[in-house]
Amino acid sequence: MPAWRSKSDEFDAVALEAFAEIDAQWHDQIAGLDIAVDEIPRLLPRDPETVEWPDEVTADGAVLPRPEARDSRRCGDPDAVAVVRTSGSTGTPKQIVLTGAALRASAAATARRLGGEGAWLLALGVHYVAGLAVLSRSIAAGTAPVALPPGPFTPAAFATGAAALPDDAGPRLVSLVPTQLARLLAADADPAGRAALRSFDRVLVGGARLDPALRAAAEAAGVRLTATYGMAETCGGCVYDGVPLPGVAVAVAPDDPDAPPRVRLAGPMVAAGYLDDPARTAAHFVTAADGARAFLTEDTGVLSPTDDGGVRLAVTGRLDDVVITGGVKVSAAAVTAVLEAHPGVAAAHVAGVPDPEWGARLCAAVVPAHPAAAPDEAVLRAHVREALGAAAVPKTWLVLDALPLLSTGKTDRQALAARFTAG
Repeated sequence: MPAWRSKSDEFDAVALEAFAEIDAQWHDQIAGLDIAVDEIPRLLPRDPETVEWPDEVTADGAVLPRPEARDSRRCGDPDAVAVVRTSGSTGTPKQIVLTGAALRASAAATARRLGGEGAWLLALGVHYVAGLAVLSRSIAAGTAPVALPPGPFTPAAFATGAAALPDDAGPRLVSLVPTQLARLLAADADPAGRAALRSFDRVLVGGARLDPALRAAAEAAGVRLTATYGMAETCGGCVYDGVPLPGVAVAVAPDDPDAPPRVRLAGPMVAAGYLDDPARTAAHFVTAADGARAFLTEDTGVLSPTDDGGVRLAVTGRLDDVVITGGVKVSAAAVTAVLEAHPGVAAAHVAGVPDPEWGARLCAAVVPAHPAAAPDEAVLRAHVREALGAAAVPKTWLVLDALPLLSTGKTDRQALAARFTAG
């Protein structure tokens, strides 16, 4: 098993050896990636000595050799190996500096939880932290993942990739977003994709909320599923089915007595910070009481004890989900949950938009469970009022065929906010 170190020469040598089987696929796609990296791009060409890397590989400057990621004056780190650029569902751009130590810690903790390093199917682009995590786990294991070809995700391609995994490399593993899982389980999908899902020892699903009905459908189909929680700031998922990975500490506490309980994640896989954004770095990256580096998320949650003396995290919403409308605090996540519990609603999204009269106007987008028999707005209003009170009843309603999604599978909150604002 090759050693994985973040120093340039050693890291590059290991990466080039480990990914000889997939580099040709990804090399031609690099200009389209939304990731800024330091050493990691150099693993893609088969012969890096014959490739002239420009100062900037762009269509839009998205991929750069980033020496500034190691400049501590720019909130970088001497051990930086990647800068993941993400706008998130709110559209606020972030450039997260990941270190070799953090990626190694994430890979080791994942292997401990899953019972071995295993063989990975790379079903997500490496511009997503989940795809990058699959690469780093494979580097740590000295293996090369089987990568799906660039292009739209299809059950047939998934089945072909799964069949190419070796049988003697430990657990068969894959990371997906909920949208991919839903496509594999769709009634009209290629049945080979569903069969391939069942062939994995563990299917990690993260990047967006996993609908309970989708999870139930997957488990009914014989899929061994684990819901992951984390973000680029923690090198991807660091809480599996509510239980922190080894070395991860989860705390939930309000920033002030009137604030909702905020989730804090601490451990060696926490990122160095945000590049060129010291204010945001200071606001989100702190040192825990035991000296561990911690990340303050924008999520709210509650903790409950487990039988073995640990804790289980349930994420309940986001800090910005609390909407003050007419002077009353309303949890948009709670309203969403009530709407999705109605038998006539397949999916919902609730948010507040600025309003001159109410301060913030509560708005709801719903996807009917049966398009030909969409629930009446008055029925949904009464349903919310009974569960949460009059203040929680949305004032603006949209009925959609589907919620708009980002490429990560997360709800496109910006697109919906624009629809709500337009009336």
